[in-house]
Amino acid sequence: MRRSERLLYAANGVDLRVVDVELTGGEHVERPFVRTPRAAGAVVFHGGRVLLLWRHRLITDTWGWEIPLGEIGPGEEPEEAAARHVAEQTGWRPGPLQPLIRIHPAGDVADCDHLIFVGHQASPGAAPDGDEESGRAEWLPVLRIQRLIGEQAITSATTSAALLHFLADLLQARASH
Repeated sequence: MRRSERLLYAANGVDLRVVDVELTGGEHVERPFVRTPRAAGAVVFHGGRVLLLWRHRLITDTWGWEIPLGEIGPGEEPEEAAARHVAEQTGWRPGPLQPLIRIHPAGDVADCDHLIFVGHQASPGAAPDGDEESGRAEWLPVLRIQRLIGEQAITSATTSAALLHFLADLLQARASH
């Protein structure tokens, strides 16, 4: 049972905290964790291809393919945030988005809460906003997803879970026809 929680450090919307937990036998242990803002993203699929970002991650100093994802703003609905992040990060405006999966990708060390949507169409929009971690957006064949995960060109837990869930939905839809 959670007994108490205290802030150790906060910066850029991310908190490092420690929680005091009482175990079944009455023993108390402290567990550090990271608290992050809720985020929303989307798997955008059209014509047998999925829209992904080739991005650099400073912490791990690695490049990889990811779905568009970002913080849900104050008063913003998750679906709106997902559509906004797709447009800002890729330059494509997604069509209607439907809920796909909710992911807690690092439950042992962080309280990340990622709400992922799926869209089956997109239209070109404004040029994407660039930042130090941006790379490029590309439409990749959906049939390459499993291989990209196996080759570790996709390592993000959120991206992997979202894409594999999406693939399972595709297979289930084809099997029922």
